Amino acid sequence: MIALFHSGPRSHLPHPPGTLKTVLSVNVNKVALLRNTRHLDIPSVLRAAELCLQAGANGITVHPRPDERHVRADDVYEIAALMKDWPHCEFNIEGNPLQNLMHFVRDLSARGLPLHQCTFVPDSEDQFTSDHGWSFPQDAERLRPHIEYAHARGVRVSLFMDPVPEAMAAAKGIGADRVELYTESYARDWSGPEKNKALDQFAQTARAAAAVNLGVNAGHDLNRDNLAEFLRAVPGVLEVSIGHALMTDALELGYQATVKAYLHCINEAFAPATVA
Repeated sequence: MIALFHSGPRSHLPHPPGTLKTVLSVNVNKVALLRNTRHLDIPSVLRAAELCLQAGANGITVHPRPDERHVRADDVYEIAALMKDWPHCEFNIEGNPLQNLMHFVRDLSARGLPLHQCTFVPDSEDQFTSDHGWSFPQDAERLRPHIEYAHARGVRVSLFMDPVPEAMAAAKGIGADRVELYTESYARDWSGPEKNKALDQFAQTARAAAAVNLGVNAGHDLNRDNLAEFLRAVPGVLEVSIGHALMTDALELGYQATVKAYLHCINEAFAPATVA
């Protein structure tokens, strides 16, 4: 049996769909982007991760791209070491398994450092930001061995996917544990007339995933304005991974207040409906 979690308190760990609140994983890449514009090691990516955890975040996400324009290899290992002090929280690494991701899986396992989840993202090496999910059946066979490799080291695998209900069974078929639904289309339409159509597509996709016992995460351009509505409409979201908007808010509010504000959005989504 694959061990997906480290021992320790379990109150914040991910949960079966529909039973507990969605958890928040904070992506610290944008802290690294700012740090990399100078040679002074400020702001500290490690300290940012620690402050977010202290504020109540349920996990930390990093996306180490091949050109290291954001998080660097040293950041990955330092944050993994930090996560040993937070056994009830999770460490998630995003990236393309066909590029630089899998050696982190190998090295963290060899060093006995925590890694709970890998999110496979089909970015090109010079891609500005993630902008599409994997395609099936085209990507199936090249992903399968990397999923097996991660599983052999006790790491859960999530595939970055567009909201396509028909693709969920295929993702499950090659061994994925979860999908991370790429939510940019919802965020783009949130203030426009296509919002409900977009939400319905994500809800259908989440139901299709649940039907084949595939967990659902979500991320990309979720923010304080649109997060609660998304979670109310899309069933069984286990985790949201949020970086850009959260770090933008943190520039004004600070890490603690910002993380608490996003947790409040999650709590709001799961609060009982009130009758007028």
